[in-house]
Amino acid sequence: MDLTQFFLGGLPAWSLLIIAPLLFAAGFVDAVGGGGGLVSLPAYILCGLPSHAAIATNKMSSTMGTTIATIKYARRGYMDWKLCIPSVALAICGSFLGSNLALLASDRLLIIVMLVALPLVGGYVLFKKDISPKTPAFPFGKTVALCMLIAFTIGIYDGFYGPGTGTFLMLLLMGVARLDVFKTAGVTKSINLTTNVTSLAVFLVNGEVLIGLGLLAGLFNIAGNYLGATYFSNKGVGIVRPIVLVVIAIFFVRLVLQLLGIF
Repeated sequence: MDLTQFFLGGLPAWSLLIIAPLLFAAGFVDAVGGGGGLVSLPAYILCGLPSHAAIATNKMSSTMGTTIATIKYARRGYMDWKLCIPSVALAICGSFLGSNLALLASDRLLIIVMLVALPLVGGYVLFKKDISPKTPAFPFGKTVALCMLIAFTIGIYDGFYGPGTGTFLMLLLMGVARLDVFKTAGVTKSINLTTNVTSLAVFLVNGEVLIGLGLLAGLFNIAGNYLGATYFSNKGVGIVRPIVLVVIAIFFVRLVLQLLGIF
């Protein structure tokens, strides 16, 4: 087997100059504030992968990185398992549904969805401030129900598209379910890892994943996630915003040109 072909999935060698730094940055961004897919998915598409293959392969690399961050957060005691376990169950259902919907969608439809979603996500990243619940926590039963609803809804989104999932989860879990920042980090990672694994399984079964490329990219994503989880603090958030905004802008232009058949 040609190892170059296996690990690059037919992409030119220069693709590594895009994939390596962006997948590392994506891991760091994802561990600190969520939304690493906003950096990693464009990396694949900018190198020329079709939308379905890019989304599917991105699931493999992001799953590898998210696993590392999740383990680190669990060791730090951020996981409230009474919230995580029921949320994970609903996340599986949502991600399975979203992934199968993505397989039915055409490349053109996926591009249009991205073009609609990117400005919304970009605006959120640009103007968002760190939030923490200012009101008392809900009764435990209501908190669990809200976490499950959020997990199912965002699970559908992550399975169908994905970028921004971690950020949306953190926003909703703090703003709607009223979790504190550390519980939010733990529940977010448990849901995000679950949706990634479920979606990856669907894409693997349907032969959409470039396994070698996903494994190679995943190593860079792991490194970024490890560093990001180590420096999980407000200082890190200042690095996240400019990285994500620059990549969103480049990605948006690339998608417009692709939709017009220019590039």
